Amino acid sequence: MIIRKPHPSRILFTVLMAATTLCKAQTVIKPGDNSFDKKWLKNGTYEMACYSLDGAGNKTEISTFIFEINTSSGPLSIYTTLKVPGSDDQWLDTSIVDGNTFKPVYRSSFSRNREMVLKYDKEITGYHYDKHTKKRNTIKEPVKEAFFDNYSYPYLLGLLPLSSGYNADMTVYDYKPSNTTNIKKTLIQEVKNSLHVSELTGEHKSWQVSVYEEATDEKSEYYIDKETRRLWKVEVFAKGQHILMVDKETDYNPFKSTFDKAATLKLLKSGSAVISGEAFARDNQNEGALGGIAVVNINKKQYARAGTQIVLIPYTEFFKEWMKLNEASRKKGRAIPLPADVAECMKVTTVYDDKGHFEFVNLMPGDYMVYTEFGYVHTSIRSEVTGYTDTYINGLYQGTATHTTSNAYNGNAAATIKKVITIKKEGEKVDIKLKKTL
Repeated sequence: MIIRKPHPSRILFTVLMAATTLCKAQTVIKPGDNSFDKKWLKNGTYEMACYSLDGAGNKTEISTFIFEINTSSGPLSIYTTLKVPGSDDQWLDTSIVDGNTFKPVYRSSFSRNREMVLKYDKEITGYHYDKHTKKRNTIKEPVKEAFFDNYSYPYLLGLLPLSSGYNADMTVYDYKPSNTTNIKKTLIQEVKNSLHVSELTGEHKSWQVSVYEEATDEKSEYYIDKETRRLWKVEVFAKGQHILMVDKETDYNPFKSTFDKAATLKLLKSGSAVISGEAFARDNQNEGALGGIAVVNINKKQYARAGTQIVLIPYTEFFKEWMKLNEASRKKGRAIPLPADVAECMKVTTVYDDKGHFEFVNLMPGDYMVYTEFGYVHTSIRSEVTGYTDTYINGLYQGTATHTTSNAYNGNAAATIKKVITIKKEGEKVDIKLKKTL
């Protein structure tokens, strides 16, 4: 027998490969270990818009995702509601985990298609019911290793010691009737610096956490705020689909003024004053001495059509602050949405004839802003040079005359008009003109 000694370079290569493998070994995270920092846990309700993206990046909203996180009672409870636009369908999910170890305690899911309830203890018990096939599966299986519930772990990512290059493995339980095993690996493959840009609040330095789920064959990108660990955005890539979820920031409140909805609604409904008026545009097409001047019978009124909406807004301190903040924000390319309670305190009427007339009734004394938008025909006159005539007398050049013609051009234009009105006393009738001169 001939024994060949390995070449020294091959020994070195084997040692280096073993060392590299050890260096790349993932941290294994389990319930109860010290990987999670509980200081990042915060109670709150958050709302995310869920979109489907096509290959060109065009977004189609498919659902709204509302989740509530509650740690006040001891356990960490995560309640989720998924709503589909234009439908009464809701998907209700609950995940409860131990507040100290994050070991799963309870999980349920109820939707139009299925019901599922799981209880985690020394064994996993519960049921799964498919509403289409009418098939009910009883769940009972032993717990052989420590794991996280697949629905709760995304909310735990922000508690980890995230840093550039961080990676780790998590074992999760994800029940499906078709599974041969419900224990799967979730891999935190990569963490790197990123930036989330909000239309409301601007730039937020974030961690981009890349996660691969073995159970679903999904890859997800989580964008988690560095300073607060708030989850700003999630991108999911699965089965050829690209799903985007973005925080709608419904808790955003930049206002110093308080808004009293009851008192504001009272201004619109509990008085006897009236605001009436007409909405029209005057199209200034004049040149020369009349340039910039709207002349009666030359610049005729173009009335807002019957059915045009006229909006009445109580001009309160809160609304004034919103206008000021929104104007400043729009200069930065962002807009501040009008809070829902404020938007509900607007009165809308319509133009009721062909002369642009409208009316608001039952108003109390106070300040109001009247606002409307409507289209009309804009006529402009352009002078064009059509030729020149040179004049000569006895062969001597005397000058050149320029020949011009004026043509009128019609085009569509839009009038945006707002006006602040004060009602000084109960029962007062105020007549106004909402006009725009172009």
